[in-house]
Formats: sequence, C-alpha cells, structure tokens
Amino acid sequence: MEIDFNEIKVIGFDADDTLWVNETYFRKAEEKFAELLEGYETKNKIDQELFKMEIKNLELYGYGIKGFMLSMIESALELSNNEISQATLLELLNLGKEMIAHPVELLDGVEEVLRNLKGKYRLIVLTKGDLLDQERKLVKSNLSTYFHHVEVLSDKKERNYKDLLDHLEISTEEFLMIGNSLKSDVLPLVNIGARAVHVPFHTTWKHEEVEAPKEKKGYLTVHKLVDVLEYL
Repeated sequence: MEIDFNEIKVIGFDADDTLWVNETYFRKAEEKFAELLEGYETKNKIDQELFKMEIKNLELYGYGIKGFMLSMIESALELSNNEISQATLLELLNLGKEMIAHPVELLDGVEEVLRNLKGKYRLIVLTKGDLLDQERKLVKSNLSTYFHHVEVLSDKKERNYKDLLDHLEISTEEFLMIGNSLKSDVLPLVNIGARAVHVPFHTTWKHEEVEAPKEKKGYLTVHKLVDVLEYL
C-alpha cells in the first residue's frame, strides 16, 4: 500500500530496539535467572512466573530494567518459597546493574538515517521505560544532537500519543512514528490519524506481541531502518 508522506514535518523515533539493542539483554538476563532458580522449578515454569510477575508489577514500577530487577527478586522469593539465598538475591541485583551499565550498541544504519533526515524534518525520541536509564542511554549513544525533543512516556497508548502531540502542538497529519513494536509504535498512531513505519527487531517481548492487521492502513513495514530513506 502506498502511503503519502508529503505532509510529514515531524518524525518520532522509538529508542529501544529501534535506535539501539535492548531486548537481547533482557533475554540473556532471563536465561541467567532460570539458571539461578533451576533447583526450584523447570525453566518453562520459571519463565512463565517471571513474565506474570512483570505484568503484575507494570502498574507499580512501569517499564524498564529497575522494574524487571524487582520482578526477578520477587519471583525468586515466590518460586523458592522464600528459601532463596542472600547470595543469589545479590546476583540478581548485580544482573540488573550490569544491564543498566551495559554499553549502548547502535543498530545498523541509525546514524546514516538521522544524518539524512536532520534538517528536513523535526526529529524527536518517544520511548517508554525508566527516565534515568533512557536519558543515560541517549547520552551514551551520542545521538542527542540529532533530536529536538526527547520524551519518556509511562506507556504508549493512543491517549499518551494524543496528549503529547497536543502538548507539542504537532498535528497527527504531520507526524510519523518509526519503531519496532506494532503494539506500541505503530497501531496507536494509525488509530489517531498519524503515520508509522514498522521496523521489526529479531526479538520481541511477549507483552509487545500482537497480530498484524490483515489490511495495512496508515503504516508500512521495512526490513531495516535505512530503508525509510526511500520514502522520506
């Protein structure tokens, strides 16, 4: 489906797994978590219980590494019937700290795309997660100079986007969102009348998985980020 981008004046970029690698580190941490708890349950059960704990805690902690760390600790206590050792709990804390301190790994083509689009459009970052962690990653990425504005949202639903665009005085017809999640970066934008580009990442958190609409309206899917330059 051909999408007209002629009216676009502002482009929003998701951060995690769109600008830099993120979900891969969570998967590795989950593997380590399962190893530490293997004396209490099967890996499948451990994975399921950790995921349920993360979802239960979203309203309390929001998205990001800190909430994930607390969910690991709470799950470890529950799965072990409070028998987990202090040494293992300390390992879980250190696992989360290692994730926070991990170097930022930019995805292929990110700087090329930003260099090409800067000056032609107003570029902003719209991400969700822990404010301090996202600010830290943006600084580490050395991408700050490309963006006019950075917003860390508590969630990415239609109302979150609508409120932000209204606040920034951006009309939906002039806004394009680029991201890896259909659920968070694409469908909410299309539903409020904006445009979106879906750039799938090879790993997706279960909470972000949704079935793609049978008929694409208002968005297109590209294989890699640099492909957006063919349309903009």
